[in-house]
Amino acid sequence: MGGAEVQVDVETGEVRLLRYISTADVGRAINPALCEGQDEGAAMQGIGHALREELVFEHGQLLNGGLIDYAVPTMETLPDEFASILFEDGGRPGPYGAKGVGEAGIVAPAPAIAAAVYAATGLCVRDLPMTPERVWRAIRAARAARGAR
Repeated sequence: MGGAEVQVDVETGEVRLLRYISTADVGRAINPALCEGQDEGAAMQGIGHALREELVFEHGQLLNGGLIDYAVPTMETLPDEFASILFEDGGRPGPYGAKGVGEAGIVAPAPAIAAAVYAATGLCVRDLPMTPERVWRAIRAARAARGAR
């Protein structure tokens, strides 16, 4: 589970992630620092999927197959505030009650960021990644729809 706070530039469509909080059910945190690192790394991958990463094809040919063209998260993508909260119930079947940590953190960022964009703008952006162009187009479409009424 995750929660996000964003700032949206309505002139450019740029979504700036101000705060992201991730929560993880770890069973038992045998090494809490490692668990937090796993969860935060997975969340960062999810943030990349939500805001930047996209495979672009033209006539079946991948156009951005290298790291020069494929936009992975960078330090600028990191939120100003980033935290991971671990929940321990210890009742898992793994060693000492532990369970896998890194997998779940990748799922929550996209819906959390989309909900934050909605809270900031009233727009429901459904396509990922929420690139500046996509958000800008959604803002313009919403303005045009309001003007048409």
